[in-house]
Amino acid sequence: MVSSINLNVIVAYAFGLLLLYLIGKLFVVPLRIVMRLVYNALIGGIALWLLNFMGSFLGIFIPINPITALTVGFLGLPGILLIFLLQHLSL
Repeated sequence: MVSSINLNVIVAYAFGLLLLYLIGKLFVVPLRIVMRLVYNALIGGIALWLLNFMGSFLGIFIPINPITALTVGFLGLPGILLIFLLQHLSL
């Protein structure tokens, strides 16, 4: 009788650990995506800040916000050109 109770407890603990592992795995994957977005936004923001600093002598200014920072972070130099062209083509 005692061995069957111990076996049930061991199976329950193993199932609980497996469930805990799967739930943890579900939370880590989106966290990785969010961290990549934050990283790209930081890199884009720094690039825009440098562009605004250097471009202040030429009258070039691109506002720094999450959309422009992510665009530049993902696309790099083509992202800067895209935002610059969109800024000057809009009426």
